[in-house]
Amino acid sequence: MTKATIWHNPRCSKSRAALAILEAAPRVEVEVVEYLKTSPSRAEIETVLARAGVHPSQALRKGEAVVKEIGLDVTDDKAVLDAMAAHPILIERAIVITEKGAVIARPPERVSEVL
Repeated sequence: MTKATIWHNPRCSKSRAALAILEAAPRVEVEVVEYLKTSPSRAEIETVLARAGVHPSQALRKGEAVVKEIGLDVTDDKAVLDAMAAHPILIERAIVITEKGAVIARPPERVSEVL
């Protein structure tokens, strides 16, 4: 049995599609973390993004209003991690984590890369 954790936003169609792929996969136990309600720590975000092989700036939702509100330097990975921890809406969704690694599921079919 494969265990998969998804950092999920139920309001996002891509996140819902990634969750549907996980739920339809045979022999996959899915843990859903609504990261806007249960925010990951800065250390967790940093670890997961490293497992996914992406820089924090690559996992940043740059179009969110809070980016401008806080004057975030989107090229400063330390500042981006701090901002993601303080404002989890900035984390790109969905992120799927398994023992094989982590992936930003955009497009949702990228889930298969870690199953």
